Amino acid sequence: MKNLYFAFVFLLAISCNQTVATEDFAFEEATVTELQAQMQSGTLNSVELTAAYLERIALLDQSEGGVHSIIEINPDALQIAAELDAERANGSVRGPLHGIPVVIKDNIDTGDQMLTTAGSLALTHGPAPDDAFVVKQLRAAGAIILAKTNLSEWANFRSSRSSSGWSGRGGQTRNPYVLDRSPCGSSSGSGAAVSANFATLAVGTETNGSVVCPSSTNGVVGIKPTVGLVSRDGIIPISETQDTAGPMARTVADAAALLSAMTGVNTSDEKTIASESFVGTDYTQFLDANALQGKRIGIMKGTFGNHERVDTILESVVKALEEAGATVVMDIELPERRAIGRSGYELMLYEYKAGLNAYFASRPDSPIQSIEDLIAFNEENASTEMPFFQQEHLLQAAEKGDLTEPEYLEALEKVTTNARAAVDNALANNELDAIMGVTGGPAWTIDVINGDHFGMGSSSPAAQSGYPNITVPAGFVGELPVGVSFFAGKFEEPKLISIAYAFEQATKVRKAPKFIKSIPTE
Repeated sequence: MKNLYFAFVFLLAISCNQTVATEDFAFEEATVTELQAQMQSGTLNSVELTAAYLERIALLDQSEGGVHSIIEINPDALQIAAELDAERANGSVRGPLHGIPVVIKDNIDTGDQMLTTAGSLALTHGPAPDDAFVVKQLRAAGAIILAKTNLSEWANFRSSRSSSGWSGRGGQTRNPYVLDRSPCGSSSGSGAAVSANFATLAVGTETNGSVVCPSSTNGVVGIKPTVGLVSRDGIIPISETQDTAGPMARTVADAAALLSAMTGVNTSDEKTIASESFVGTDYTQFLDANALQGKRIGIMKGTFGNHERVDTILESVVKALEEAGATVVMDIELPERRAIGRSGYELMLYEYKAGLNAYFASRPDSPIQSIEDLIAFNEENASTEMPFFQQEHLLQAAEKGDLTEPEYLEALEKVTTNARAAVDNALANNELDAIMGVTGGPAWTIDVINGDHFGMGSSSPAAQSGYPNITVPAGFVGELPVGVSFFAGKFEEPKLISIAYAFEQATKVRKAPKFIKSIPTE
């Protein structure tokens, strides 16, 4: 009867377009461990949990004035949940994610009834032919792919004036803390959805900041893994050098559980071969509340001095680190990064063109078969695809040659060598376990005309080196969350997860959003 009740309420919510008080939601801030315990005891099943999330999405996301983080609901979600409940009833539980609803970014292929579009109307012709490798891993682990999330169209690499969280297909995603504020991007919908308790877990992707920034502004944990730990097969690309999918969750423990299910060697992504020794790793084993004892944490130079109220948060962060037993080393410089210059942008332009063309080739049913086709589609459909900003990144990428060009090879060498040296040398020379920076400032007001106005950030060293980065909620400026990031060397996710967990447990800053319409100015 309870299953029928949830299904009835879900349908009623859609037809009536109601809103509900957030405190009425039974699973607000529920963790993977808590939900598994309830399902194991028989007080909850996956159908009930899935229906509850669908109800909440209908009421607080899809309604007029809602968050608009979800671009498409999986029509098979309740059926999949029922099948997983049947498995559990027969004594088969696949693991910690069995029956747990997960939302994934709409640049990750699913070979089901949902589309994969990167937020663009250009790819709405039909579903992808197969699951991305990471989706196969999640399904094998028993996760329910509940929905696709909205994103900054083409992962925020279309225009320098783009508004994070806006796409031609999905419209504008909003920050659940204050609805007229940006969710950051490009994994805007994933960050907003998991923060707003529209799912237990979320998956985003990052080239440079696209997991950690929306995690910070939406008050959640985000892990940008080492490039190669998670396969990019079936993910619409920007940069072969920097792209990776990553987990987003309300706690470090949940993010670690999700990461554990996402990894795996995949022949379609040669970079995963280097991660073979990490396949099957349970990253929750590194959740140590005392892990900061004896650690040396460097504070990246430039972290302080950008915003006085953020500085107050950072002062409390330093104090918490020291009280937890860490030694904090201030003003860590990364001088090698200065040599990268414009090469980082040139690298992405070359790889963007090559990557998009290769992805389009994997979708032979699509009318879009090249970056030139995409540019032409946008021009022909400018009223819906380019009502606010243009496509200058696409135009510049289309002018580039292939990946044998000397300019590209020089940029690749300059970026990777200097980015890795910057992090490696800073860690070694200062005897550090990790480097910390502010992930980003408080969310700015959404402005589709002038675009984003970022205040600060620290994602580039880890992004350009391909090294891991994890952001954790650190404080609030009024109602707006601010996170801090910890990054370190290649495949050092275990150390970073332990540090992030110890910091999280020492501070416990995360609080659920209230869906405030705007911040009063008087």
